[in-house]
Amino acid sequence: MDILKRLLLMFLLAMAHALVFHRIHVFHFATIFLYVYFVLLFPRNYPRWAMLLWCFFMGLVIDMYSNTPGVASASMTLAGALQPVLLDLFLPRDAEENMPVSAKNLGFGKYLAMVVMLIFVYCLTYFTLESFSFFDWIYWLESILGTTLLTSCLIMAFEGFRK
Repeated sequence: MDILKRLLLMFLLAMAHALVFHRIHVFHFATIFLYVYFVLLFPRNYPRWAMLLWCFFMGLVIDMYSNTPGVASASMTLAGALQPVLLDLFLPRDAEENMPVSAKNLGFGKYLAMVVMLIFVYCLTYFTLESFSFFDWIYWLESILGTTLLTSCLIMAFEGFRK
């Protein structure tokens, strides 16, 4: 059942990105990467190898739609590797084993901090690999900060509607 739910979520997030969010560029540098929400939905103690595979394949699907060979898959894999580490920073030690990650379970402030940190690392990796130079470092920095802000706001809005 978990596999079918994750495949459906992957499909929906990839379609939303390919059909809507990939075409929106706020001030010509900030884009919404809603598919990073996929990484945040893995529960505590989910097998790391499985999380890395899911994140890699999600990034691969985004790469195919966006024509960014390897950029999204590398960035998503890094985000998948960092998610358990960040989650351990914000969870209490006595939290249950398979606790789902949500603002309700972590608290709004801790969840927001985790979301912003994970998305920032994702955007830093993504835009660094995409530009592969620091020639126009102002645009690079604006892209990272703008995309982090927009994506974090949208993910927190989605989290507000989640049960």
